[in-house]
Amino acid sequence: MTRPILYDYFRSSAAYRVRIALNLKQVDYESREVDLRTGEQRSDDYRALNPMGFVPMLEIDGQKLVQSLAIVNYLDLRYPNQPLIPAMKSDRAHVVALCLTVACDIHPLNNLRVLNYLKTELGHSQEEVDRWYAHWIGEGFPALEAMAAPQAGKFLYGDAPTVADVCLIPQMYNARRFDVPLNDYPTLLRAEENANKLEGFARAHPDRVEESQ
Repeated sequence: MTRPILYDYFRSSAAYRVRIALNLKQVDYESREVDLRTGEQRSDDYRALNPMGFVPMLEIDGQKLVQSLAIVNYLDLRYPNQPLIPAMKSDRAHVVALCLTVACDIHPLNNLRVLNYLKTELGHSQEEVDRWYAHWIGEGFPALEAMAAPQAGKFLYGDAPTVADVCLIPQMYNARRFDVPLNDYPTLLRAEENANKLEGFARAHPDRVEESQ
């Protein structure tokens, strides 16, 4: 069987999500770096594979899958061990809501192309960009904390990791990179602490990935 191929960048939050999911599912895969720092994602060669010009992309089962949450959903169906999305309708809706709070409400405002546009096209300083980043974390994380707290355990939902944690951990990593204070989010911090104890999360960490590329 052909190993899946993940087109990856070590600091991409979206690619980080897929690495976590692949690791938790114990999928043996090949990682191919697409260097966002040099604009490789916009190259003709990469756009021939993925017209969107984004990472991640996963080649698996003869398909080219894009969009991190679509990939995670595929992996959850393809590899039913350690499910990341609950089967019960109400549980599923809650977990997906947590996930989308990160993936749709927080992350798109703070991804690399937006931050670069603020600097290169609109002329904002790095200090202003950092304030932008902290502002949108400050808008999203209080809501995520309040949503998660009532049903959280070791993780954002109960005592096993779900797709909500798969989305949370990359966002926490990047919040720390931008020195965003996190002490007001004990539920998020507890989930982060427990996630980082698991090899599936630890092996997906950008520092580990950068060392291996």
